[in-house]
Amino acid sequence: MDRTLDREWFESDAPLLAPQLLNKLLVADIDGVICSGRIIETEAYMPDDPASHTYRGETKRNTVMFGSPGHLYVYLSYGIHQCANVVTGPVGSGQGVLIRAVEPVEGIDAMRVRRNRPDRELANGPGKLCQALGIGDRHNGADLLGSDVAIVDDGLAPPSVPLVGPRIGISRATTTPWRFRRPSD
Repeated sequence: MDRTLDREWFESDAPLLAPQLLNKLLVADIDGVICSGRIIETEAYMPDDPASHTYRGETKRNTVMFGSPGHLYVYLSYGIHQCANVVTGPVGSGQGVLIRAVEPVEGIDAMRVRRNRPDRELANGPGKLCQALGIGDRHNGADLLGSDVAIVDDGLAPPSVPLVGPRIGISRATTTPWRFRRPSD
């Protein structure tokens, strides 16, 4: 049985919560089409981290990151791809977890239409998964506890020993080991 996580669950600091998000389900009900994917890769970002969108403080763009945990911060990367972060930590802290990849579970036919790529490329990157699930800028600030985008726990525990390494796709703080992945099956 799937259960939506509660707000308190999201109040942990991003580097602690990022590996706990592995194996949770990211579910999107967009225009009546339900798609979901199992989270298999994440990256953590803290406010004192030069790679974080909150490093220089609160702005109009990143204000969601300073809000209540358990919301979605969606931003445009390189002017092309929408990316989704889970807001974590206490209100005002400016931290979050980028969802880097999901393994498609439900609504795969809709994902194929949205992506028009081979199945292995449907959701294996932050921009790809947003496109596949239908997550866009209109979801910036969405409450993951009660909107058309949610993170749910279906009982599959996170890996006891996730793969940990440096973050990718950034130019600052590249050696910080806050990238977490599910080991290959």
